[in-house]
Amino acid sequence: MKPVKVGICGLGTVGGGTFNVLTRNAEEISRRAGRKIIIEQIGTRRENPACDTSGMQLTSDVFEVATNPEVDVVVELIGGYDTARDLVMTAIENGKHVVTANKALIAVHGNEIFTAAQEKNVMVAFEASVAGGIPIIKAIREGLAANEINWLAGIINGTGNFIMTEMREKGREFADVLQEAQALGYAEADPTFDVEGIDAAHKLTILSSLAFGIPLQFSKAYTEGISKITPQDIQYAEELGYRVKHLGITRRTDKGIELRVHPTLIPHQALLANVNGVMNAVLVDGDAVGQTLYYGPGAGAEATASAVVADIVDVVRTLTADRDNRVPHLAFQPTELSDAPILPVEETTSAYYLRLQAVERPGVLAHVTRILGEKGINIEAIIQKQTTEAQVPVIMLTQRVEERMMNEAIREIEALPDILGEIIRIRVELLAD
Repeated sequence: MKPVKVGICGLGTVGGGTFNVLTRNAEEISRRAGRKIIIEQIGTRRENPACDTSGMQLTSDVFEVATNPEVDVVVELIGGYDTARDLVMTAIENGKHVVTANKALIAVHGNEIFTAAQEKNVMVAFEASVAGGIPIIKAIREGLAANEINWLAGIINGTGNFIMTEMREKGREFADVLQEAQALGYAEADPTFDVEGIDAAHKLTILSSLAFGIPLQFSKAYTEGISKITPQDIQYAEELGYRVKHLGITRRTDKGIELRVHPTLIPHQALLANVNGVMNAVLVDGDAVGQTLYYGPGAGAEATASAVVADIVDVVRTLTADRDNRVPHLAFQPTELSDAPILPVEETTSAYYLRLQAVERPGVLAHVTRILGEKGINIEAIIQKQTTEAQVPVIMLTQRVEERMMNEAIREIEALPDILGEIIRIRVELLAD
């Protein structure tokens, strides 16, 4: 049978890993795919010393790969939004199948890309765009196809998880651990995408679409970072039986879909609470199967390449199938996508951890609890620390309430003359319902 020819665009960390896995495991991969897979051309501005590309056809113009009549599958590993979008759309226009690890591209431009692919009867595979080497997209799209997904929650950014782990285990400050993460190569020089939740929101947008059969809607995702979390908050959470994790959470409700990334208290015995370092994990709750957990490395050259190459194999296996007999890009048939709305964060429901600084004076706590009671917010637990100072930290756990009501309560509490500064608020999820 005729070999399938692949063009790799980008030979950085993931591109280099993909090249090495494809060449090193060529025989095993061919046995799985049912035909030989060869690298026809590589588009890269600079060579990767970890890759032996001698004898390979190289070009500095990635669009040359996308228009090469000999290339069957274009592997987009250049990253970013604009050039990557143009490259993928050019490949599709030229009848090429596409494999990408680019979560930002799929989250922002995926609807347009998938429509074009449908029209041209080609596939766009993107397993590596979420959680590196963990086959979470295939699990949701295929393995859990019998289920109505209720919710999923995930640690889907290794940099943020490394920072939170170091802060908990060693009592270190956020800025100190971030500096180390940058030195180790876990965080970029500009770490905004990682620590402010944007990277996780890209991934969560994709997972939410797969879970609930809705169009990709990254612009409606709520994101909140971890830069305001202190070692004290982590310690207080531990005393209450919780750990703080930077989670992506998406949930089906009667009103619509929750789509949010933020620091979250979860019970210390929960599976996700014990995922540490740079590892990723996604917990999925389905009506038939219950809860299933997917754990592994969320980044790295060959871990991500594992998912890229698996996508190439999937493409090769289904080359002769028409578009109506392939697994749909977003798990549901394109004509069956739901118009369920993404809820504003004010309409989502959660329990809350609150930390406030109060003047050490009788009656202050009574004023706070009165305001919470008037908003229908029940208190689950209170810690009031002893101090010799004129002010005292007060930590509260509330029961579940709509965020709009919590916002109103916080505004009124902060306006009290005996409450000093801003109230620290962290959402709480039990991951049980």
